[in-house]
Amino acid sequence: MQTAHIPAVAGRLDLARWVDLPSHTDDRGVLTAVESGIDIPFRIERVYFVHSARSGRGGHAHRETYQVVTAVAGACEMQLSDGVETRTFVLDNPARGVFLGPMLFIRLPAFAPGTVLAVMASTHYDKTRSIRSWEEYLEAIGR
Repeated sequence: MQTAHIPAVAGRLDLARWVDLPSHTDDRGVLTAVESGIDIPFRIERVYFVHSARSGRGGHAHRETYQVVTAVAGACEMQLSDGVETRTFVLDNPARGVFLGPMLFIRLPAFAPGTVLAVMASTHYDKTRSIRSWEEYLEAIGR
């Protein structure tokens, strides 16, 4: 199904929130594990990693995808916008991620050296389900 021409609705910025990922500590270190539908509030269809970033990333919105994003190493700032307001999350703890729903514009302006992000997504990748610019996003949500 082609979704590029279906009018979109702005995402729910108020639903973006921290998710604590179950971690178990002993004298060997810390193990953090997540289970689809239990620790993550959706069925995980795709996992990807952002690493070796030399400049900002993001600059897009997903029409249908729910995500949990966590920094498994290093740190970065994630800015989420609904076209009116922006919330900023500092990702710097592998036992904590940010849950976000569809139609929020995502910016990752800078990464500390060695940062690795893990992203768990509710959909497989399909570039037609992404909005790739701020102007296109504002037009899609009627702002």
